[in-house]
Amino acid sequence: MKLWSGIVTDKVAQSRDFYVRLFGCEVVFEADWFVLLRSGEAELGFLMPELESQAPVFHRPFTGGGVWITFDVDDVQAELARLVSLGIPIEVPLRTEPWGDRHFVVMDPNGVPVDVVERVPAAT
Repeated sequence: MKLWSGIVTDKVAQSRDFYVRLFGCEVVFEADWFVLLRSGEAELGFLMPELESQAPVFHRPFTGGGVWITFDVDDVQAELARLVSLGIPIEVPLRTEPWGDRHFVVMDPNGVPVDVVERVPAAT
């Protein structure tokens, strides 16, 4: 079994460009109404809303809030510097959490927070 997820959005192309450019995602499948991306073993899809060919449950677009996406990285400081050099706004500045995450957050074109995380030992 494999878990993957998707977002219903009218920003399919912008979403593709964001994740390919910023995080090196691979395009697995692409049409004007859908794109499927891969990062490692994980996959993320973006689907246009209101498609007659889709079941009604997939018609409503994502309206923001209550969801996030995380990329685990080996060197969060290097990733931060790279994204800043690309002019990407940082939504949550770099911080270290007591439970052992060192991370920062950027926003994707759909308003989804993208948490860029390096696992570090938890504070004692």
